Amino acid sequence: MIVHELSRADARRIAVRAQLLDRVRPAGLFDVVSGLTLLQIDPTAAVAPSADLVAWSRLGSSYTPARLVTALQERSLIELRAMIRPAEDVKLYRADMAAWPLCGEFRQWRVTCDEWVKANDACRRNILERLGTGGPLRSRELPDGCAVPWGSTGWTNNRNVTQMLELMVLRGEVAVAGRQGRDRLWDLAERVYPDEPAVPSEQARRVRDERRLRALGIARAHGPEYPVEPADVGEAGDRAVVEGVKGEWRVDPAAPGQPFSGRVALLSPFDRLVHDRGRTADLFEFDYQLEIYKPTVKRRWGYYALPILFGDRLVGKLDAAADRKAGVFRVNAIHTDTNFTKAMSNAVDREVRDLSRWLELDLVLP
Repeated sequence: MIVHELSRADARRIAVRAQLLDRVRPAGLFDVVSGLTLLQIDPTAAVAPSADLVAWSRLGSSYTPARLVTALQERSLIELRAMIRPAEDVKLYRADMAAWPLCGEFRQWRVTCDEWVKANDACRRNILERLGTGGPLRSRELPDGCAVPWGSTGWTNNRNVTQMLELMVLRGEVAVAGRQGRDRLWDLAERVYPDEPAVPSEQARRVRDERRLRALGIARAHGPEYPVEPADVGEAGDRAVVEGVKGEWRVDPAAPGQPFSGRVALLSPFDRLVHDRGRTADLFEFDYQLEIYKPTVKRRWGYYALPILFGDRLVGKLDAAADRKAGVFRVNAIHTDTNFTKAMSNAVDREVRDLSRWLELDLVLP
């Protein structure tokens, strides 16, 4: 059995290269989404919507958000559980949808949700009927016929129709067909998803693990559970050990030994290079948290600080915001995790200016 012995620098370069953040840029948007397997959707747009920011960090200023809108309209890309994925990947989830709730992680949570759906079956059937005759529709255009309200201590409390739709996505019954402003448009899944046969569950799980590992380059075999997209990869790839880091890793077999040439990149807080904070700390020795939910006085780096990648190192955070009403991209501070050389400072400055031009906002420096 192959066990790759890697230095931290080796592991970082594998991760950066797999995430399409080295000097060789991908050819286009579809190559980015296919290579990364997903773009995460998040409503926070302090600088730009996260999906667009991730695409820009790979493609540069030639990327325009209109390309993503068009790809979603043409359905070469689809939205599935707040992730944008290649439409061809839906077949890797359909078997789990058919077997819901008795599949995947969070088994007890799934069973509890299934009991709630069954208690409100009349509402579910009414939604299917309304979408069948009048879809696509916004959630606010669908009546709340739930006999048992959805209970939660969080923001989903009593949001019965929205929660029912989310669970119907898991069941493979409905899908996001597009957006009207910030509102999702819902339709029957059969009208949105490609008409391709489902890949059997176990085979699909292996394929998803293998694709995730290629996108991450290096990952833990097992780790904390995430409700939508796992961070671990099971038995995919080869075993690896990283010098100075405890535990066993899995690495894409094609990744070790590949040439590496780095560059500067400004990353979304939801970028998959930094999304798994434990992996980020282990491999990059980089301390980072998204601080939008912290009181202002407790923030170390800012409301929506962007991690700064330089070569194979995460070297700081950019505290900046797009003030579209004022027409400016305002940089509040650059927090450095290492001493910047003149070359590093110049490279980061160029990237900040490129981001400002891409946003079509005037740059305001501290």
